[in-house]
Amino acid sequence: MSAEAPPLPATPWRSNLSRLTRLPGVFALAAVLVAFLVGLLLVVAMGVPLGKAIPAFLSGAFGSGYAISASLNRSVVFALVGLGFILANRAGLTNVGGEGQIAIGGIVATAVALYGGVDGLPLGLPFILPMLAATLAGGVWGGIAGVLRARVGTNEVISTLLLSFIAVWLLYWCVQSEHLLRQPMTTSATLPESAEIPHSTQLPLLTGSYATPVTIGLPIMIVLAILVAVVLARSGLGFRLRAVGLNPVASARAGIRVASTIVLAMFIAGALGGLAGAMMLQGEQYTLKTGFSSGYGFDGLVVGLLARGSVSGVLSAALLFAFLRSGGIAMEMSAGVPTALVMVIQGLIVIMIAGAAYWLERREASA
Repeated sequence: MSAEAPPLPATPWRSNLSRLTRLPGVFALAAVLVAFLVGLLLVVAMGVPLGKAIPAFLSGAFGSGYAISASLNRSVVFALVGLGFILANRAGLTNVGGEGQIAIGGIVATAVALYGGVDGLPLGLPFILPMLAATLAGGVWGGIAGVLRARVGTNEVISTLLLSFIAVWLLYWCVQSEHLLRQPMTTSATLPESAEIPHSTQLPLLTGSYATPVTIGLPIMIVLAILVAVVLARSGLGFRLRAVGLNPVASARAGIRVASTIVLAMFIAGALGGLAGAMMLQGEQYTLKTGFSSGYGFDGLVVGLLARGSVSGVLSAALLFAFLRSGGIAMEMSAGVPTALVMVIQGLIVIMIAGAAYWLERREASA
């Protein structure tokens, strides 16, 4: 692949994102606290007593071993998408296609688990092979956006977003067609979803008990997080990513293969998203259905934004959003507070951070 690539334009959205990801941690913390405060005010405005809503939230997030385990499993998905985001962002790229990459990973993991002949294989291969296939599929899906960016200069925000729409509709097609992944219809009440994947293809539980169903996905994610941190901080690839992100033209003149670096960055980001889809299917849902990705890709995007390019920030933000989502579900069931409030709080966090970036820019300009 040619070392030449169209330079990353210094458009307002790209420069604003760069400032946003470099904000001091105090601004991110303040944004979270203000967003939670506004969320509490909205709960009061709905007429729900805080004495009912807050205990429901805490119970759903921390009230039992099962609740904590479910939140930890969700955090794995958010963290994987967030890790992909910060890795691509180091190269000046913005991967907003986590939702589609999760969907593609779920589709491929389902196909391999059900029809790939892996059930009954030794040495953990029944659950490993679907994960690897989903990781590769997600990487290819992300790599498409990388090739478009490197070859013809297509804005990766647009391409990854549109690829997400395509992936979601592919998912819908797969679970609606009996010629693809839909389970055989035995009655008119048969749901449009795949059959349940074999038990051997499901992720093993660390605890061995469904009362606390933390899966092996958690240590896998931690190992990958350490690997991403090492790559970004102490590897030749991390140096190339940073150089391309700072100045692709100068990088090309210095002998760095800019185009291949862009494609590789998007491939890795997509691969992590595809793995997240496999984790969701094999560790939590076990059947592929419409709405499978549950908005997790967009949550992972916000996690990446909050992390400010830091792996530890990704892990912290992933835990925050995982427990927030679990608590929100419990509030809806127990206190009648819509789970949409969680999305409102997430949006407020992004708006607060963007506002802080704008304020810092104005202050620096006037100094």
